[in-house]
Amino acid sequence: MIVLDASVLIAHLDDTDAHHDRARQALLRHAADDLAASTITLAGVLVAPARAGLLARATAALQELGVRSVTLDIDAHVRLAALRAETGLTLPDCCVLLAAEESSAAMATFDDRLAAAGRTHGHLVLDV
Repeated sequence: MIVLDASVLIAHLDDTDAHHDRARQALLRHAADDLAASTITLAGVLVAPARAGLLARATAALQELGVRSVTLDIDAHVRLAALRAETGLTLPDCCVLLAAEESSAAMATFDDRLAAAGRTHGHLVLDV
């Protein structure tokens, strides 16, 4: 399984994004893999489409990719606080780390700090 960061999904959904082609190619390379994102990540990805009146289209695109939602455990608030304090990452980035941890999954991101933290925490971080 590959846990996707918002940066990859946003770039894939927005053909004007600077990373759009990289995201598209990465997702094509990993089309046979199970793709997932935390519920918080998915909510963040859908904000801009919701504002633009394109929520249904964006949701359909995520379903077409087969991105499943990773629901964080009941003690996620404690673990997210500890990750945030330890890494200095944003809370949404910590959600990616925690989702990868809870799913024993690899990670995909365009964010260098998140990638470094993922490696430090023992996650395989894919080259995207």
